[in-house]
Amino acid sequence: QVQLVESGGGLVQPGGSLRLSCAASAASGFTFRNYAMSWYRQAPGKERELVASITAAGGGTNYADSVKGRFTISKDNAKNTVYLQMNSLKPEDTAVYYCNANYRLGPLSYWGQGTQVTVSS
Repeated sequence: QVQLVESGGGLVQPGGSLRLSCAASAASGFTFRNYAMSWYRQAPGKERELVASITAAGGGTNYADSVKGRFTISKDNAKNTVYLQMNSLKPEDTAVYYCNANYRLGPLSYWGQGTQVTVSS
């Protein structure tokens, strides 16, 4: 079982920035570099949507069109942590942001508990 703990959410004004972190851990036999990581978000009354993803080795990234050029996902395999740098935030970015880990060698997927991001003046 892999535990994912998100942090870094909060209230920010439009145009501001936040950096989310997701720290991964497990009881034993855990190798973070074997997991592709993603950030999802869910706004009230809407379905959960993919925001950004990064390959297990960290060499490839993918972004939703709505965040391209504003958000950057990165992965530190030495620290077992994935980040989401969010710049030029807009009110429509307001949502609960979730971290997801997908094991590249099998059908295992884990979710964090989520962190609230609110963009408002």
